[in-house]
Amino acid sequence: MTTHATAPTSALAAQDASLVAASAGDATLDRIAHLKLSSIRLPLANPISDAKVLTGRQKPMTEVAFLFVEVTTQEGHRGIGFSYSKRAGGPGQFAHAKEIAEVLIGEDPSDIGKLWVKLCWAGASVGRSGLATQAIAAFDVALWDLKAKRAGLPLAKLLGSYRDSVRTYNTSGGFLHTPIEQVLENAAASLEAGIGGIKLKVGQPNWRTDVARVSKVREFLDDDVPLMVDANQQWDRATAQRMGRIFEEFGLVWIEEPLDAYDAEGHANLARTLDTPIATGEMLASVAEHVRLIDAGAADIVQPDAPRIGGITQFLKLATIAESKQLEIAPHFAMEIHCHLAAAYPIEPWVEHFDWLDPLFNEHLETRDGRMWVSGRPGLGFTLSEQADAWTIGTAEYGSQP
Repeated sequence: MTTHATAPTSALAAQDASLVAASAGDATLDRIAHLKLSSIRLPLANPISDAKVLTGRQKPMTEVAFLFVEVTTQEGHRGIGFSYSKRAGGPGQFAHAKEIAEVLIGEDPSDIGKLWVKLCWAGASVGRSGLATQAIAAFDVALWDLKAKRAGLPLAKLLGSYRDSVRTYNTSGGFLHTPIEQVLENAAASLEAGIGGIKLKVGQPNWRTDVARVSKVREFLDDDVPLMVDANQQWDRATAQRMGRIFEEFGLVWIEEPLDAYDAEGHANLARTLDTPIATGEMLASVAEHVRLIDAGAADIVQPDAPRIGGITQFLKLATIAESKQLEIAPHFAMEIHCHLAAAYPIEPWVEHFDWLDPLFNEHLETRDGRMWVSGRPGLGFTLSEQADAWTIGTAEYGSQP
């Protein structure tokens, strides 16, 4: 399905556009001329199960839905950004993006903060979190990509990086549907590929199964290999406390999402009473929701997801707050974006390695020595592949190509 919309061409619209340009001042360098939105479905090779599947709250995940936005300016500069949804939500993000996209035509692409607010107000009746801000995120990321490309810099350098690489860990090899023998093979392959740490999913109906799997992985790895576990919000407070104490012996880097994502009080109690750090935040859909957990002392390690909280503009706001509390960050998923943002965070971060998105792009990130290396290419450093085109199920275009 393809839909097309064009910028207004009436004399009145042209006059309005010229007034906008005149009012922007001499510093204005360029204007947004064209937007292309794409809805892309990425199929997964195997159905994915974590604790939410075992508790019956979700079905196994078979695909990831992406919203891509490509921005082109009058001067021919281009930027690309994306947001995503696992299971439901992809069509909704695409629909919302189509409703608000046209407000960017004719705007200065450098005014990223202003444009975020403009997009937000264009869809204000559906709120400032969740699906609405996730749709805005794709535009926001594209504008930052464009800005860095225009400067001839990787995004991390544009933001002001502290390092050229970041610590990285693998998640995709340790899901609950994976037999433990395969988990061990996956862990070995990840380490051989230069990835530094291993994360294992937990939250089995029988807690002894969790302990046995973590114990086997810990025994398999060298003592100095970082190991994390992730319960995906499926424990109650008593179970989380008990499992946290049991897991103390394994020297984990963190326990992730032991409780419901919005249980600030429960997470805070775990953070106070356990030696193992508590990591959470990936499911939150706004900066305000993260601030509530940070203020409660609910996370030793904050796990923001730029596409989920509204893009890079919002991520930078949250990063400033997290740094003021001297918190570590470990951004969730979307390593193609988060590698740059983590490199620009003052405190040594972690970035989650997922190879699921590799088929979407012509370029890929390098891992070696336990770290993920920031690309030297301008912007995010990625272009969409032919495979991404093949998986595209809908597009919409606004404005006109320069």
